[in-house]
Amino acid sequence: MVGAAEEVHLNRLESQVENGGGGAWEYLCLARKLKVRRSDKVLKFGLPILNDPRARSKLGGEEWTLYEQVAIAAMDCQQIDIAKDCITTLLKRFPGSTRVGRLNGMLSEAKGEFAEAERVYEQILEKNPLDQAIQKRKVAMAKARGDLSAAVELLNKYLEIFMADYDAWRELAEIYVSQQMYKQAAFCYEELILFQPTVPLYHLAYAEVLYTMGGLENLQTAKKYYASTIDLTGGQNTRALYGVCMCAFAISQLAKGRSKEQESADLQSLAAEALLKEYKQRAPDKVAILTATLRGMKLIS
Repeated sequence: MVGAAEEVHLNRLESQVENGGGGAWEYLCLARKLKVRRSDKVLKFGLPILNDPRARSKLGGEEWTLYEQVAIAAMDCQQIDIAKDCITTLLKRFPGSTRVGRLNGMLSEAKGEFAEAERVYEQILEKNPLDQAIQKRKVAMAKARGDLSAAVELLNKYLEIFMADYDAWRELAEIYVSQQMYKQAAFCYEELILFQPTVPLYHLAYAEVLYTMGGLENLQTAKKYYASTIDLTGGQNTRALYGVCMCAFAISQLAKGRSKEQESADLQSLAAEALLKEYKQRAPDKVAILTATLRGMKLIS
């Protein structure tokens, strides 16, 4: 995840290069370090360097890294001829390289030649069955073809080996949600929370899956995770505030007048008050509607 200061620096460099102030190589290096694609800018700033023999010669061994970076950017931008030229140059310099072979497979994907990409990836996996990048490419290819069941199968097999890859868990969770397989998605978010317990996004996503599943127990747990999201964000997450209120209302409907714990009542009251305060500051024209809604849910008097 890119930090705020790093993003500001990247944006400043981008503006500087766009306005003729130089710094293209520094921008490309920083984009690579932060794992930020920004493919249109990478192509725009990187291609002139590759096309200038004098500028290219100053890069030393980094020249080949730039060829790879521009090739990926060109594929993202559907500039297939540019990507092909970069990969051809890399293949001549590094024949038999797995890394360049992966790029060749990605080029086939970009051209829509999925069978050829599959052939390339299988050849690489024969030599190294634990190649994470290739296994992820196969997942991406399955998604590109609209075969989500294959993507799910591939991700599950991948996670049997690389259980600590939280990006893969998140991708699997998102696919399950898109397929309305909420129980499986909930399991994925539980794993993510175990890996990174201080990331509010995972708490929020888990709460929303549980809320969607419904049922008293799920709603009570969802409310707790909406509350933890509020805690982790210093009370600044509007969706989590709404979530607490919605869970409280749904629980009251299911509980049918059963006694509530005072802590629970305090929580929903605080969430409702925080929502009203936020709307008064940011959307005063909608305060009346929100007030009526919260009164209808019996969360405020």
